[in-house]
Formats: sequence, C-alpha cells, structure tokens
Amino acid sequence: NIGCIGDIYPACSSSQRDASMNIIFSKTFKNVWILSLSNAIAGSTLPLMHLAGALAGSSLSPSPDWATAPIALMILGTACSVLIVTKSMQKLGRKVGIYVFLGVGLFVCLLAAFALQIRSFTLFCVASFILGSFNATLLQARFAAMESVDIEYKTTAASMVMGAGIIAAFIGPELAIIGKDLSATAFQGSFLMAGLCIVISSCMLVFYNSATPIEESKNHKKVSTGKLFSNPTFFLAVASGAIAYVVMSFLMTGTPISMHEVYGHSLIDTKWVIQSHIAAMFLPSFITPIIVRHLGIRGMMLLGLICYCIGIGVGFVNTSPQGFWIQLVMLGIGWNFLFIGGTTLIPSTHHQDDRFRAQSMNDFTVFSFQAAAALSAGWALNLIGWQPMVLMCLIPVIAMLVVLLWERFKVTRRNSLD
Repeated sequence: NIGCIGDIYPACSSSQRDASMNIIFSKTFKNVWILSLSNAIAGSTLPLMHLAGALAGSSLSPSPDWATAPIALMILGTACSVLIVTKSMQKLGRKVGIYVFLGVGLFVCLLAAFALQIRSFTLFCVASFILGSFNATLLQARFAAMESVDIEYKTTAASMVMGAGIIAAFIGPELAIIGKDLSATAFQGSFLMAGLCIVISSCMLVFYNSATPIEESKNHKKVSTGKLFSNPTFFLAVASGAIAYVVMSFLMTGTPISMHEVYGHSLIDTKWVIQSHIAAMFLPSFITPIIVRHLGIRGMMLLGLICYCIGIGVGFVNTSPQGFWIQLVMLGIGWNFLFIGGTTLIPSTHHQDDRFRAQSMNDFTVFSFQAAAALSAGWALNLIGWQPMVLMCLIPVIAMLVVLLWERFKVTRRNSLD
C-alpha cells in the first residue's frame, strides 16, 4: 500500500489521510509552496492576456474574424514550444529552465506594450505567440512539484500548484482594468504591470531547489511516442486534458467579445465573469484529492463532463450576465476535474526515464487542440453566433465519454487476461 491516488492506488488508511493533511505544512512541501505562489504571481499575465488581449486585439485587428487571433496564437505558441521547454529543463534543470523562460515572459510583456503603442496588430500577435513559451513553462511547474514529493502526495502537489492559480485569476483581470488607462495607449500599462509580476515571481524562485535528478536506468529502452499512445490509460490522460482545454478555450476565448460587443454587457460584468471563470478553474483544486479518494480519477473525469453539460445547457438558454457567469463557472470546475485527472494519471503510464517525453507529448497534444479551438472561436462567433457555438461543445464532451468507456473496457479486459 504505497499511496492514496484514487483508482491508481485505491487502498488508503486513516493514518495516511492524516499524514497527507499534515505533510503539506512540513519542509517536504517547501518547493511545492514556492512553485505554487511563484506560479500564481507570474501566471496573472495569462488571464490578463485573455481579457486585455481579446479586447485590444478586437480594436487592432483588420477584421472581426481575427479578433481572437492573439489568444489563439498564444495557445499555438504554447503547443509549439512545449518540446523546447521540456528539453531545456531536462538539460538545464527545472530551476534554470524556469528562469530562462521567465526572462522571455518579461521581454514579451514589454514587446506587447510597444506593439500597442505603435498600433501594430502583427507585432502584438508575435508577442502573443512568444508568450506561449512562457505559458508552457508555468505549466511545467505542476510536474516539478510532483517530482518534489513522494508518490502518495503527487495529487496533492499538483492540486496545490493548480489551486494557487486562484490568485492569478483575480490579479490578472484587475491589472488589465487598472492598467488600461495608465498611459495614453489603452492596455499598455496592463502589460507593464504584468512584467512587474514576472520580476516578483523571479525573486520568489530564489528559495526553490530543484528535486534531485533521477538517474536513468542503463538497461531501460526509451519508449517511442507511438508506444506511449498505445497505452489506453495514457491515451485517456491526454484526451482528458485535450478535451478539457478544447471546450474551455473555445468558449472562454469568445466570451469577452460575445458579452461586451455582441450582447452589450458592461466591461465590469465581463471582467467579473472572466475572473469567476478562472477562479472556478483553480479553486476546486483544494478538494480534488478528496474527490479522487472517493470517486477515483475516472469518476472525477465523469463529474467534469457533467459540469460541462450543465454549463453548455445554461449558456444555450441564458445570455444575461448571470447566465454567462453560471456557464463560465461550470466550465471552470469541469476543466479542473478533467485536467487534474489527466495530469495525475500521467506518471502511472510510463517508466520514470520517459517522464520528459510523456510530459512533452501530453502538453503538445493538449495545447495543439486548445490552439485550434481558440483560433476557431472568433470564426465560429461571427459565422454562426454564440448559442450554436455553445451547443457545438457537446461533440467533444460525447467524445470524451466514449474514450472513458473504451479505456475502462481495455483495462478490464487486460486485467482479466492477466
């Protein structure tokens, strides 16, 4: 009995539960706390970009169809840079790798501010694309945290890093609004304040110590990408993260424009909906270890799909600020259950020597799908409108349910043969 990670390690004694509650305040979790808080401060750049970037992009873009291009390019940049970021961390170590890309993030904030000043949509899109590498780095923090603790606490470590995003959820949009009129150029001050957050985050990381590198087994043969994806559980983990992001990104990217410009809701209401959505993405992280313990990882994924269905239903019938709020909150909760579920499954699907390949393949696939969803959001909003766009999200939800049932069948069949 080595852990309490739901249906991977189902046996979990009461003494282990007590230990898991106490250990998060011990020195063992120092790295997890530092990564969580640092990630939250630096990560405020991303919700800021979702709000300010969408509205600034709308004012700069040559056509309404391209209004969501900066957000989509940021996500595409994340997908394209995942392999580079993970390889850099493998060669340089987690800490040095994080510092390198924090520097990239600071440069991008300054570049975006300059692009707004000269009103260059192209340069703003370039900045958004490069910001993707910064986003990919922040996402690696969940794996760095999991590597810092024993196997039975990996779910808790990942949940803490994700949960700290609640701070970013409120700081980012607030900075977007506060910085909007700090200079003669709208939203320029927002990106300068985001750069300051990255500097603060860098100072916090001074106290972080990378986990001792795991020596690779000399006799282990590296697994191919095809072999990784042939594992039904790895496929489920990746699918869970990909579909979590596809639905969330498709609707979240279109929300600021839909609320503020299509339905005429105020910027304050739009900001509150975005803040609440991002808070809902991360706040459930504080209870996900409990949910996993009682429902198992697959049960939590199913719960995430139910949340998505509720959000889709409300979004289809109600376009008031309250309707948008309920829809985006349910999407945030559903995203959390699906994404953390996939993240927690990943380490159990491969040999430890293949962790960087598995992590990079997972993130590359997830964010490639997210980029496609974000890029198509502006097109769909202009072509078919908000409510049909919301209804389209039932397609990936049904696909995820099929994958869940398929993986369960494959694992059950394999266990019966063994």
